[in-house]
Amino acid sequence: MTPEKNLKERIKELTCLYEVSSIIVNNDFRELDKTLYSIALSLRKALQHNKYATVEIVSEPFHLVSSTISKKTIFIEHNINVFNEPKGFIKIHYPADKFSKKDFLTEEKKLLNTVAINVGDLLERVSIRENEAVLKRKMEHADRLSILGEITAGIAHELNTPLANILGFAELLKSKESEYTQTSQDLDKIINSAIFSREVVKKLMFFACEMPQNLGLTNIVPVINDALNLLDPTFKKNEVKYKVTLPKDEVLLKADTIQLTQVVFNLVLNAIYFSPTNGLIKITLDEAKDKVILKISDEGPGILNENIEKIFQPFFTTKTVGDGSGLGLSVVHGIIRSHRGTIDYQPNKPTGAIFIITFPKQ
Repeated sequence: MTPEKNLKERIKELTCLYEVSSIIVNNDFRELDKTLYSIALSLRKALQHNKYATVEIVSEPFHLVSSTISKKTIFIEHNINVFNEPKGFIKIHYPADKFSKKDFLTEEKKLLNTVAINVGDLLERVSIRENEAVLKRKMEHADRLSILGEITAGIAHELNTPLANILGFAELLKSKESEYTQTSQDLDKIINSAIFSREVVKKLMFFACEMPQNLGLTNIVPVINDALNLLDPTFKKNEVKYKVTLPKDEVLLKADTIQLTQVVFNLVLNAIYFSPTNGLIKITLDEAKDKVILKISDEGPGILNENIEKIFQPFFTTKTVGDGSGLGLSVVHGIIRSHRGTIDYQPNKPTGAIFIITFPKQ
């Protein structure tokens, strides 16, 4: 290669590096595919035989090529590393019937390495930006829940007294009426509605962390069995089967027995509601060295992807009107969180939902 030709190639490579830097600096994070495609075109222009070259950039979910790739090619490549982990690659292709590996210049290999490093840095910044956005949304959500909790606690306290009065006076009036009169039947409706409303208020207070917690070292195996025994008539009524797998030995956990019963009760009741006739609900308890894992699975329709992030929000429900207050899972989430535990959802196969509750032992 003549000095003039060599100088021309070096100028092309420097121009490429300048263009790639400019593309990255002016990058629109919402159109990352366009940014990567522009980088591929710039790298192609810098090559000695650019008319025949194809630059390929692959990094999930992107797969971009500067032009059509020949069926058989020779190529050089370099990994795209993001936080020191390979997350894709950049390849430079030449048609195998016209070129050989010798046609790649040493300087072009160095240029490819540099561009791959720059792309990796770009993807790292994109990842950091996305994580910051997710963290910001979580913080905003936590703030909203905190404010809602305070408002909810006030509402619950305000409703308790009038509900107690309604229930008390309705029961007093009913005691003075004959059992089969229309007035007696109407009073039954008032009493049932007041009791339902009182339960909603109780759930509101659980959500707002206003209910006293009595933590103690408890064997949770009988707690789960007791909750299931309470639900046995509901299983039979809805024609749903269940299978329980519990350790034979004690599983000790520092927990509030009443609240833990409510967790099991609410999750299994939800599973029954969404189960088909003759559907099977599985309740499994496993003990590890430092944690206890409770799994509850059903064979219902499962949860739509767009609803997964909402299921633990208060007042969100997919049940029909009148069948649920939308507080059950938010109360469950609050109780588990107060026990320093976690609850996660995953789809069951081929259909249904699985809730995985993890409690730390200490």
